[in-house]
Amino acid sequence: MGSQASDLANTLQMPDSVSAAADELYYRMWLVRYFDEKVDEMFAKGMIHGTTHLCVGQEATAIGGCAVLRDEDKITSTHRGHGHCIGKGADVNRMMAELMGRATGYCKGKGGSMHIADVERGNLGANGIVGGGIPLAVGAALTSKMMKQNYVVLCYFGDGASNEGSFHEAVNLASIWSLPVVFLCENNQYGMSGSVKEMMHIEHIADRAAAYGIPGVVADGNDLLEVIRVTDEAVARARRGDGPTLIEAKTYRWKGHSKSDGRKYRTREEEAEWKAKDPILRFGSTLLASGACTQDDLDRLQQRARADIEAAVQFALDSPMPDIATLEEDVFA
Repeated sequence: MGSQASDLANTLQMPDSVSAAADELYYRMWLVRYFDEKVDEMFAKGMIHGTTHLCVGQEATAIGGCAVLRDEDKITSTHRGHGHCIGKGADVNRMMAELMGRATGYCKGKGGSMHIADVERGNLGANGIVGGGIPLAVGAALTSKMMKQNYVVLCYFGDGASNEGSFHEAVNLASIWSLPVVFLCENNQYGMSGSVKEMMHIEHIADRAAAYGIPGVVADGNDLLEVIRVTDEAVARARRGDGPTLIEAKTYRWKGHSKSDGRKYRTREEEAEWKAKDPILRFGSTLLASGACTQDDLDRLQQRARADIEAAVQFALDSPMPDIATLEEDVFA
């Protein structure tokens, strides 16, 4: 980081591993918010087909988790993965083009919302299968250890995936082999329409770490700085060769499970309570209170993010659809 960014990081007690300035992290959270809100809008207008799962309200886990990673480090994502992609440095133009089925998209318009991958930047891909990315993360971590490549894998998954067999099998393997992987559970309180309180008889998903002999950490998933600090400690532990950590970041998705979800299983009062904990506004308040930014600074960053998303939409609209001749390309049979 430059001297100004370093001073800002010191003011906010951010770890040295964070390569982005704090104001840049604020901008990236707004980029995630506006990306998914724009996607929601375009689905309603029939401009995007298929389905999508929005992460509005979960910006701190996506940006905070990725903030401590090196370029060579990897992530695995989920069906609710747009924020993770942006956190790992994805081009929002190519992301938007992918959702709109354009040839300039990350998967040439053939993958859609749940299959964005950017291997060059260490994003091993989103996954439409609940818990599907967890074994992939462990496999990538095993590669890192066996090949002595010294990268760490940050594995994102949701509360529902913690009840899948793939979670338990993968965490067990990562533990006994001391693999360089960090399991980051975004507990957004609901697996589809079921409350997490109805799905497991423990208070914290992180409590499950004890069964595998690894640290379990509970974090406020709406506090960007807390997410950064706990992830930084877990990544450093993994990089030292001390094995995995299970982080449970408690957060909340503002939208429904998918675009067709009317959210009839929860109250508007509950939603209002969580929206009052908006992770972007909380971090903005921290920047203001520390003197790191003025309100004008924050407004400019927010406007920059909005403009970048509008530009991404235009890029996608101006991009060609895939040629019919490419139908069978990039497909395994």
